Amino acid sequence: WALPFLITLAILGCLLCSQMGKKKFHKSQHWGFCNNVRMLVSEDKPGIGGELLLGQNTKPKYSVFPKGMGIESPSWVAFDKQVLSFDAYVEDEVPDKSQENYRIRCYKIYFYLEDDTVEVNEPVLKNSGLPQGIFIRRHRISLPPPNEDQFYTVHDFNVNTDIVFYGRTFKIYDCDAFTKNFLTKIGIKLNPPGQCPEDPYMKTRREKLDCMEPLRPYEPFDTLKQFLEYDKKVLRFFCVWDDSGSVFGDRRELILHYFLSDDTIEIKEVLPHNSGRDFTSLFLQRRKLPKYGPPGVYQPGHLTDRTVLNVYGGYSETRVYGYLLDKYNLGKLDQEFYKDTDLSIGTTINVWGRKVLLCDCDDFTKTYYRTKYGIENFTSIPCKAPPPPKIERKFPPYTGFGSEEDSLRSCIGIMPTPPQRNFKKFMEFDSYGNISNILRFFAKLITHKCADAERMFVISYFLRDDTISVFEPVERNSGYTGGMFLKRVRVKKPGQEVFKSEFSEYVKAEELYVGAKVDVNGYLFLLVNADEYTLNYMERHSDKFPLSNIELILQKLKEEECKSRELKQVFTTADCMHTKMVDFNTFREIMMNLTVGKLTDQEVITIARHYRVPEDLCPHRNVLVAQAHEQLKKNGFENFERLVAMCVYQDREKKKVLPSKDIKRLCKSSRLPLNEDLLESLLSRFEDSEKQINYESFFCTLNWRVNPVPELEVVSYIKERCEDEWLGMPSPIPVKRIYYLNLLKDVFGLEE
Repeated sequence: WALPFLITLAILGCLLCSQMGKKKFHKSQHWGFCNNVRMLVSEDKPGIGGELLLGQNTKPKYSVFPKGMGIESPSWVAFDKQVLSFDAYVEDEVPDKSQENYRIRCYKIYFYLEDDTVEVNEPVLKNSGLPQGIFIRRHRISLPPPNEDQFYTVHDFNVNTDIVFYGRTFKIYDCDAFTKNFLTKIGIKLNPPGQCPEDPYMKTRREKLDCMEPLRPYEPFDTLKQFLEYDKKVLRFFCVWDDSGSVFGDRRELILHYFLSDDTIEIKEVLPHNSGRDFTSLFLQRRKLPKYGPPGVYQPGHLTDRTVLNVYGGYSETRVYGYLLDKYNLGKLDQEFYKDTDLSIGTTINVWGRKVLLCDCDDFTKTYYRTKYGIENFTSIPCKAPPPPKIERKFPPYTGFGSEEDSLRSCIGIMPTPPQRNFKKFMEFDSYGNISNILRFFAKLITHKCADAERMFVISYFLRDDTISVFEPVERNSGYTGGMFLKRVRVKKPGQEVFKSEFSEYVKAEELYVGAKVDVNGYLFLLVNADEYTLNYMERHSDKFPLSNIELILQKLKEEECKSRELKQVFTTADCMHTKMVDFNTFREIMMNLTVGKLTDQEVITIARHYRVPEDLCPHRNVLVAQAHEQLKKNGFENFERLVAMCVYQDREKKKVLPSKDIKRLCKSSRLPLNEDLLESLLSRFEDSEKQINYESFFCTLNWRVNPVPELEVVSYIKERCEDEWLGMPSPIPVKRIYYLNLLKDVFGLEE
C-alpha cells in the first residue's frame, strides 16, 4: 500500500510545482448564445486558467508575419493600404457541350496585409455570358480540412502553387513587382513564374471574328474619350484681322478659342472704347472651321458622316426600317478642318475668306504645345497697329465771360458742364484743427502816393485752391475804412494776353516770400513779413521754398569766405557787452551790407530763426493775476473766505500749505470762474519745490477787492521795427536775438 501512496504524493508534488506562480484559475464558459439560441459552445474552450487541454491547438487570430520594420506599430498601421496581388486561373470542366470541354477563367487574388483578409476578383470579358466581377468578397478565409480552424497567412501564398478557397482550386502563376519584393524581404523563396493557358473557346471565337466581314459595315465615331480627357480645356490665341484695304476698314483685334474636347473654334472681337461699332457677342460662333472656306453651297445629304448605299425593308415618314452602308465611300465629299496642329504663332488662318494672323497665346496654350508637341518658340508678334498721329485740338480764345475753365467746358461738349476741381488737393490742404494751410504775409503798397505808402495789408494764400485774399486792418484816424481789399480769388500774373486759347498763369505759393513783390490786379505789394505758421511751413517744405532752406543759404554764405574776418570784427563791435548775441535789426543790417544784396529778407529771417536765442514764453505772475482778476470781476465772484475755510478744514496738520492738486479740486468744486489753463498756470507760479501751496497767500492774491492790481494796458499801435506786438498781426521782427558766434563757427569755422 505504500507504493501507490508514494506515487500519489509524487503526482501531487508535480502538480503543486506546476501551479506555483500561477494567478489565473478560472474555468471557461461552456454555455452561450449563437444567433440568439442557447447551445453548448465549449468545443474550442481552453481549460482552467486559460491553458490548452491535451490535443488542443491554438487558433491564431492574425498572421505573425510580416512585421513592421523599424517601428513597433500595429499591423493595421504599418501595412495600411498595402496589398499583395496574385494572378491565378481556374480550369472548369464543361460537360455536355461539343464546342468546349473545359474553360479557363482568370482571377485576381488580393491579400490585404493589415488584417490577413483575401479578396478574389474576376476581370470582366465582353460578351462572355458569365457573371463576373467580385468572386469572393474580402474576408478571412480558413484553410482547407483538416486545418479549417486556421486562416490563410502570407506564408501560404507563392507563385506556381495551387491554393484552395472553399473547395475551388486556384492556380497562381504570377504576381506583381511589389508582391515579389515583399515576399523576398520576409524570407519567402519565390518560384519561377508560369503562364496562363489560353481558353480554347475564346481562341476559336476570336479567329472567327477576325475572318468575318460584316455585311453592314459599322463605322464608329467615338468622341467620348476625347471629351472626357479634354473637357473644359481651351486653347486661346490673340489674333488680328487686317481689313484696312477695304473701304472704312481697319485692323480688328480678335481672340480665338480652340476647344480641345470637340475640335471646334470660337472667335470673339475685342472692341476698343468709342470704336463706333455695334457690340456683338461673337465674331464666329462655335463650330468646326474648314481650311478652304467658303467651300460653296451643297445640297442636303452631300456632307454626311456615312454613305448610304441602299434602303431596304421599306420606310415611312418618321423612320427608315433598314439601309445598307457603302464601305468604299464612293462619292463622299471630305472636308478638312483646322486642328490644334494647324495653329501656331505667326500662322495665318482662313476664317471664311478672312485672313486672320495669330499673334500670341496664353500660358496654358504654351504649356499644352510644349508638353504635347515639344514646341519651345513662342515669340509673340505685335498685333496692335502703330498709334495714329495725334491731332492737336485747338480751342477758340477766351470770350471774357466767366472763368477760363468754365468757358472751355462749353467748347468740349454739347452740354456744358461745370469745371472739375482738384478734389485730392482740396482734401489734402484743407484746414483742420490748428492746421490752417493758409500762408499769411504782411505787405505794403508800393506807390508814389504818400498817403498810400504807409498803408498795411494782410495777404492770405490758400493752399487748397491757390486763391489769394487781401485784407486791410482797420486803423483809427487813418482816413481809410479798411476791411476786405480783395475777395478770395486766383490772381493772374501780369503781362498776359486776356483773349487767348491757352490758360493763364496764376500766382503760386513758391513765388511768395518775405521781400518779394507781388502784382495783384495792378496793385504792387511788397511782402515785409509773415506769421509763424507760414515761416514754419516754408522751412518744413524747403524743397518747394529754396529761400527757406538753411543748407542752401549757408552754402551761399561760404562763398563769401574772404569777408569772414571782417564779418567777425563787425559782430564783435556791435556786441559791446560781449554776450555773443545781437538783436535782429543789427544782424539784418550787417548781413545785408557785407553780402551786398546777395541775400534776400527771407533768407536773413531763415538764418535768424535757425540761430535765435530761445525765449521764455511763460507769462509773468502779475500778468496771470491781472487776467484772473479780470475774469473774477466779470463773474462777480467774492466768496474767497469760504475757500480759505475749506482749505483750513483740509489742513489737518495746521501747516497752512496744501498740495496743488487738492487746491485745484477745491477750486473746481467751488466753481471758481477761471479756465483750466489759467488756473494751472497760477498754481504752478505759487507752488514750492514740494508742490505745496500756501492757500492763504494764494486766495489773498486772487481777492480782487482786497488786493487789486493795475489793469492790463493795451499796447499802442506804434509803427517801429523793434516793436514786439502788432495788434494781432505778425511781429515786425521774427526773433529778438541771434547767436552770431554759432553762425561763424558753422560757416567759416571761426572760433571764439
